[in-house]
Amino acid sequence: MDISFRDARRDDLPRIVELIADDAVAARRTGAFGAAHVRGFEAIQASPDNDLVVVELPATDLPGEMRDGTPFVVVGCMQLTYIPGISRNGVGRLLVEAVRVDAALRGQGIGSLLMEHAHERGRARGCVLAQLTSDKRRPEAHRFYRSLGYEQSHEGFKLPLDRSRPC
Repeated sequence: MDISFRDARRDDLPRIVELIADDAVAARRTGAFGAAHVRGFEAIQASPDNDLVVVELPATDLPGEMRDGTPFVVVGCMQLTYIPGISRNGVGRLLVEAVRVDAALRGQGIGSLLMEHAHERGRARGCVLAQLTSDKRRPEAHRFYRSLGYEQSHEGFKLPLDRSRPC
C-alpha cells in the first residue's frame, strides 16, 4: 500500500468534513460542509501549534467507487495540537483529534500508520506525551487506541459555552 501523509489543503476540506461526519455520533455535531468549516480550517492553518493532516492513497489502489478522478484520494485525516506545559515538569503534549479513516478501508492498518505519523510529528515538536479523547459511544475506537498502547487514565469533562450550537 503506497500511503502518504501531508498537511491538508483548502480543497481537501469537503472530504475531511465528510470523513469526520461519517458516523451517527459525529454527524449531528459536524453538520454539512459550509462556511463554519472554512473558518475553522483557516484558524488551524494560521496557528503554529496546529496541523490538519490527511492520508492519501493512489486511486489505482482503491475500489472503483472510491475513485474521484484524481491520482490520489484522501482516505483519512486528523488534527494535531501541540500544547506547551507547566505540569509534568514542563513537557509538551500532543493532542490528537478528529482521527478518521474511510469506513471502507478500516482494519487495513491505515489508522495505525496515521497515529504513528502523529506520534512522529509530536516527537519532532518536542512533545513527550500524546493524548486524545474519544466519545464514550465509540467502543471500536477505544479498542483501537488501546491496541496502540493508549491507556484510559482520566475522565473527560465538557461544557458547552454556546448552548445554541451542538458540541
